[in-house]
Amino acid sequence: MSTQHARNFQNHETWKEHQQTKQPNIVRKRVAVQKRWITRGEKFLYSLFAFGLLLGLAYMVYFSSHIDQLNRNIQTMNTEISQQTSLNQNLSYEVKELSQPDRIIANAKKHGLEIQNAKVKQASEVAE
Repeated sequence: MSTQHARNFQNHETWKEHQQTKQPNIVRKRVAVQKRWITRGEKFLYSLFAFGLLLGLAYMVYFSSHIDQLNRNIQTMNTEISQQTSLNQNLSYEVKELSQPDRIIANAKKHGLEIQNAKVKQASEVAE
């Protein structure tokens, strides 16, 4: 049996050597965790700030376009008012021309009416 023990011992030794060559020593390396440049909370705050900024800029564009539209409406209204004012002045001048006593007397004679000169008055004086 001593030869059997020697063979077992020899097989056992070769098996150990085989295991050592098969599995190299595992060297554990420590992986350095890199710190993030910006944390998640900061990313959230920056995103929220950027969204608010974009929202504010969009509101400014909307508000300025609305003001521009109002200014254009005001300008058209001012143009219409000035046109109506000039039309009113022209009509007022025409009323003064048509209410002259000489023209009224001439028109009355043309149609065969008899008018006493003392009773013809300026139309604007009668209205007051």
